[in-house]
Amino acid sequence: MWQDSGMSHEVAWGDTKVYVAGHNGLVGSAIVRALEAAGAGEIIGWSSKELDLRDRGATFDAITEAKPDIIIDAAAKVGGIMANSTFPVEFLRDNSMIQTNVMDAAHANDIDRLLFLGSSCIYPRHATQPIRESSLMTGPLEPTNQAYAMAKISGIYYIEAHREQYGRHWISAMPTNLYGPRDNFDLQSSHVLPAFIRRFHEAKVSGASTVTVWGTGAPRREFLHVDDLANACLMLLSNYDSGQTINVGCGEDLPIKELAETVADVVGFTGTIEWDSSKPDGMPRKLLDTSRINALGWTPQISLRDGLTSTYAWYLENVA
Repeated sequence: MWQDSGMSHEVAWGDTKVYVAGHNGLVGSAIVRALEAAGAGEIIGWSSKELDLRDRGATFDAITEAKPDIIIDAAAKVGGIMANSTFPVEFLRDNSMIQTNVMDAAHANDIDRLLFLGSSCIYPRHATQPIRESSLMTGPLEPTNQAYAMAKISGIYYIEAHREQYGRHWISAMPTNLYGPRDNFDLQSSHVLPAFIRRFHEAKVSGASTVTVWGTGAPRREFLHVDDLANACLMLLSNYDSGQTINVGCGEDLPIKELAETVADVVGFTGTIEWDSSKPDGMPRKLLDTSRINALGWTPQISLRDGLTSTYAWYLENVA
C-alpha cells in the first residue's frame, strides 16, 4: 500500500517559500519559530479571520497567489474529550474540509512537497503498545475522539492517494500529545495538560484546598514539547519520503495521576487532588513507537519538567 520513493529532499531553506497552515496555533507557531531559526526564505501564514480554510474558493485563491514551494498543514479544529464528544459533526466536517481544500489547492498549483500533520488518536483504542505505524486501521477507534480521528485518517489516505495517482512527494506525520506556548487553555475545549496548568494555577491563586480531576488518573500518556515536533517536521521534509505516516513522540509515557502531580508541583499548588472516576478516562494507554523517526537521527531534546516550567511561564505572561 505505501509507496517509498527512496529519495532524499534536502531542503535549502534559505531559498524556500513555505506556507504554514495554522501558523498562529500551538503547532503552527512552533513550526514558524523553527523555520525562522533555519533561515527560511519566506514564511507565509494567514489567520483564520484572513482566510477560512473551510472556504474552498478562498483557499485556492490564496495558495494560487502565494505559490509556496512547500506547504506544512498544521491547521485543524482540535479539542479534548469534552469538545470532541459534544461537537462530533464539527470535528469531522471542519477537519475534512480544511485538509481537503489545502491539498487540492496544493495539487492544482503543482506543489510537490507537503507535510500533513495528524494526531496519535488515529490509532485503535486497544492497539498494541507502543503503537507502531502499521497499527493504523487494525481495530476500533477510541469513541471519545472518533470524529477527529476519522478526519485525520482520511487525510493520511489522501496523501497516499496523491503519491500513488500523481507521484507527489507528500508525507504525513502523527505527533503524540503536544504542549507548549500558545496552547489552548480554555477549560471547555482544552487538552489535559494545559487544563491542568490552568486549574492548578487558579486553585493556587484562589487558595482552594482541592482540585477535582476527571477520570481515575490511571491512563498513561506521553507528552512532547511542540518545539521538538517542529524540529522533527523540518528534518522529515529533508529526509523522509514515504506514503506511510511516521510517528513523532518521545518514547516515554507516565500516568495522568503523575502528570497532575508534576504540574501541581511546577505551578506551586500544595492542596489535594481528587479524582472523579464517574468521568471517562479515554484510551487506557497511548505510547507511540518512535523507532522509525529515531532511525532518521531525530530525538526530542526538551524534558517534560523543563517544558512544563517554560509553558507555565508563557501562561503566566500571556493568559493568566
